[in-house]
Amino acid sequence: MADRALSLSAAGLAAALFALLLAPLVALGLSFDGLTLGAAEAAALRFTLWQAMLSALISVGLAVPVARALARRRFRGRGVLISTLGAPFILPVIVAVLGLLAVFGRAGWVNSSLGALGLPEFTIYGLQGVVLAHVFFNMPLAVRMVLQGWQAIPAERFRLAQSLGFSPADTLRHLEWPMLRAVLPGAALVIFVICLTSFAVALTLGGGPRATTIELAIYQALRFDFDLPTAARLALLQFALCAAAYLLATRLTLPSSFGAGQGRAGGPPAPGGWRRGVDAVAIALAGLFIALPLLAVVLAGLPGLGDLPVQVWQAAGRSLAVAGASTALCISAALLLALAAARGRGWPALAATLPLAASSLVLGTGLFLLLQPYVRPSSLALPVTVVINAALALPFAFRILAPEARSLYSDYNRLSRSLGMTPWARARWVVLPRLSRPLGFAAGLVAALSMGDLGVIALFAGEAEATLPLLVQRLMGAYRMETAASAALLLVALSFALFWAFDQWGRRHAAI
Repeated sequence: MADRALSLSAAGLAAALFALLLAPLVALGLSFDGLTLGAAEAAALRFTLWQAMLSALISVGLAVPVARALARRRFRGRGVLISTLGAPFILPVIVAVLGLLAVFGRAGWVNSSLGALGLPEFTIYGLQGVVLAHVFFNMPLAVRMVLQGWQAIPAERFRLAQSLGFSPADTLRHLEWPMLRAVLPGAALVIFVICLTSFAVALTLGGGPRATTIELAIYQALRFDFDLPTAARLALLQFALCAAAYLLATRLTLPSSFGAGQGRAGGPPAPGGWRRGVDAVAIALAGLFIALPLLAVVLAGLPGLGDLPVQVWQAAGRSLAVAGASTALCISAALLLALAAARGRGWPALAATLPLAASSLVLGTGLFLLLQPYVRPSSLALPVTVVINAALALPFAFRILAPEARSLYSDYNRLSRSLGMTPWARARWVVLPRLSRPLGFAAGLVAALSMGDLGVIALFAGEAEATLPLLVQRLMGAYRMETAASAALLLVALSFALFWAFDQWGRRHAAI
């Protein structure tokens, strides 16, 4: 009976997710007036693909030497550095952009140094700025993915290569290059998809006829021109790109390992000489690239943190409410689908990953067209943001919970049934204690992502509905950079505090 109730609940949730994706697409289709793209729309398409490809290639290209250096060097603080590489993933985009402006902007640290040396300045706005921001976010992700590939090579293979007298070039050719050839395409595709749906970066660093992405063009068509057919056409084009990338990603499978070993810790050999210096430079530059923008935000925002205007605190309250509601909704859905998938069914996993085929701007545009004839869109800005944030974070939460849910089902399902445990008793005494750790981590991740989201809220919100990321963006647009920096620092603190609080809750309540 409990299994049947779980399956029915999961099926209802899957149907709701399908409807959430289908309804905006239907609304877009009803407003569709033809496939012909104007010159500006074609330029936005070209720029979107070009910046995503450049960002993916540069991120992966820079990640290889950094990951290789981390794989073959052992030093104090290495674990902390590797953990820090995950920080940009939960860092609010608008905060990172503000930090990059402080470092690479017209009056930033880099241009000040270039001016002192008599060298030409670096312009952060346009293609180069968009790519720079995407590399900041995605190069650490690529490092983690490539580093896992190096760590998947059994240590015995490297020892055998040393005993056979392999040179570093031989080791690269016979051991490392096959791994890179298997891992790099998947890493590049993941980053390409992320950059394809990037909105906040293009909103702040792009713009203009030569630096407009499709999502930015959708935003401009709705917010400034109120050109609903153009917005619908662009949203359907963006959906087609996302769906194609999603289908390609599902077909691109990577090997789970690179041969059997004895599970010993190890890695590639650590050559000395000039290669040691190259590794040190790669690690140091990567660390500085991540740390300097964050340091710039702290230094710029700390002095004014105590003098923030009341609207900043009101926006922070709205962001906390949105993050809390999105987290509760997303984690409940992810847990339900993960428990259903643990019983050997494939459709819950498909339902959980469906949101990857769309972006927040595509869903938001469809819902805007759907709701606009009946209600004032700004009145539903926060509820719509909650639902879309929860849906878009669902694939990440599901992937975190699904493996643990499968283990839980295989280990405790028969015992729970033999004891005649009710669904509530099973949840109280079996599920929650043993899934608390991944639940806490997933909840922290969802809360941090929702806290820093600057997507659909930009379409719907007016002055009274602005969340903290949107307010920071508006302060930057009004050139109130000191207040924006302080508000951004508050946003960072709240985002990481939410992640830490949920993660600690999960660790504290986990069954030993």
